Amino acid sequence: MRAAVGDQLHVHSRTVEETDRTGVILEVRGDSGEPPYVVRFDDGHERLVYPGPDCMVEPRRSPES
Repeated sequence: MRAAVGDQLHVHSRTVEETDRTGVILEVRGDSGEPPYVVRFDDGHERLVYPGPDCMVEPRRSPES
């Protein structure tokens, strides 16, 4: 998995009771875009994340999108 600052991290829920979470990648601490990432989630919390198989990186959208 590779990401850049500004990309979105989408975390799929593992159970019916949970909702999917999304957040903006603020910092990439691994080499060449690899994890871990510092992510600010939609609820405002910032966390250091080592994404698992339930995660997907969505590239940053260009201004014309």
